[in-house]
Amino acid sequence: MPKRWQLVAVGVGLLALPWLVDAGLGVAWVRIVGFAALYAMLALGLNIVVGYAGLLDLGYIAFFAVGAYLYALTGSPQFGLHWPLWATLPLAALLAGGAGALLGAPTLRLRGDYLAIVTLGFGEIIRIFLNNLNTPVNVTNGPQGINQIDALSLGGFSLAQPFQLGGLTVPPAYLVCYLFTGLALLVALASLRLEDSRIGRAWQAIREDPLAAAACGIDVKRYKLLAFALGASFGGVAGALFAGVQGFVSPESFSLTESIMVLCMIVLGGMGHVWGVALGALILTALPEALRALGPLQKSLLGQVWVDPSDLRMLVFGLALIGMMLLRPHGLWPRSAQ
Repeated sequence: MPKRWQLVAVGVGLLALPWLVDAGLGVAWVRIVGFAALYAMLALGLNIVVGYAGLLDLGYIAFFAVGAYLYALTGSPQFGLHWPLWATLPLAALLAGGAGALLGAPTLRLRGDYLAIVTLGFGEIIRIFLNNLNTPVNVTNGPQGINQIDALSLGGFSLAQPFQLGGLTVPPAYLVCYLFTGLALLVALASLRLEDSRIGRAWQAIREDPLAAAACGIDVKRYKLLAFALGASFGGVAGALFAGVQGFVSPESFSLTESIMVLCMIVLGGMGHVWGVALGALILTALPEALRALGPLQKSLLGQVWVDPSDLRMLVFGLALIGMMLLRPHGLWPRSAQ
């Protein structure tokens, strides 16, 4: 099939996606698909650091928090600011990228477990900092978080309201799904371009052997910093979108568990492979929601609920991950051998 028709097919598929999901599973699953696309953006950003450059980062959720709180502070009654989305997203990318470079600078000599411990500490520092930045000047509202955040809007139109297109009404969940899937596709295409570029080849050389890469003339420190900054920028953009669609942010939304979950998306899908990472994000976003049916299933089969659905759901979720790692240690969709 010619490339032009492939692009047309992808466009038609994206337009039909929320309608098909709603028809088959309900509108709640349209929202889940949108969040899967959001987490795909987040995972693709971490994939630059972990999959391309081979740097284990356990504090990546901190950049997600930076973008989310930037949107919250510039689009809520907290400071009386209501900036447009087109101004907030580039600023979120810039600020999160700066935070990524700030994290990368003192860790350039670290590798493996030591790097993981330092990045883990950085993620916790950001969360605790946001949790306590309510005295003596109230900036983040502390553990209570920031609410009444402006909804995402494009061209003066709020995505929290239905969109009338002729005689067709497009619900808000569809609009958010379109925005998130479109941006996730752009991030995926940018990641593919990076992988095939001179920068991507330098990252791969550093991942395989930093000493050999330095001996070949690659500026290892510079490219490591670039990986941290670019990966963090994607995380910052995803965080800003998260705050806009949720309408509320608090430090508890950016715990270590979230960092581990994003890392699991990369490992499960296929580290270093763009489409594998997107698949991992879709599965790990949708699977916990699908397993909510375990509660009603117990009641229908056993007459009552014997095990709390939330506990059973996470148990089955964990067993599914272990099984996948045993059967597919390189991920469900690993990158092809170079």
